[in-house]
Amino acid sequence: MLVESTMVDPIKLLLLDRDGVINVDSKHYIKKAEEWHPIAGSINAIVQLQHCVKIAVCTNQAGIGRGLFAETALTAIHRKMNNAIVQAGGEAIDIYYCPHAPAQDCYCRKPKSGLLTLAMQGHQCLAKNTLYVGDSEKDLLAALNAKCRSVLVLTGNGSKTAKTPAAQYAGAIVENLAALADRTIVTGILDI
Repeated sequence: MLVESTMVDPIKLLLLDRDGVINVDSKHYIKKAEEWHPIAGSINAIVQLQHCVKIAVCTNQAGIGRGLFAETALTAIHRKMNNAIVQAGGEAIDIYYCPHAPAQDCYCRKPKSGLLTLAMQGHQCLAKNTLYVGDSEKDLLAALNAKCRSVLVLTGNGSKTAKTPAAQYAGAIVENLAALADRTIVTGILDI
């Protein structure tokens, strides 16, 4: 729910999961730039949302830790994503990623809060002024662990996640990133 009130801390930083939120996800991982395809409306949504908040991406990329692709391939994927944002009239966004496999038990792999904390520190933003948008239980739990607000999108794994107990942690559930941007445009304020 969007709230226009001085009692709610304003959102200054919007953190996005990547796979299933910005681009079409794959159970086989997105391993090269040619496999990266944006979800309809997601790139324009990012450009629209950049008018009212800073945006960054926080994404688990365990395919690197599992040896399925190299960090150079990930860089090419992110370059393609940022080029699409710039071509649509926006600004390139920062990307924070965890390259570790789940068995490595690192501090940055969602549902732990490390990635989100790094992004908040990098953008000098407090958790109370941060919103994380994701499609999985790990995303919602990472936001909870980082003490920031969250939104669940129904793209990617979102429809399945909406039926889990973790959905209770989402401040709102929206169809997709474009729907979140459309709700924000009405008021010019992003508050969940």
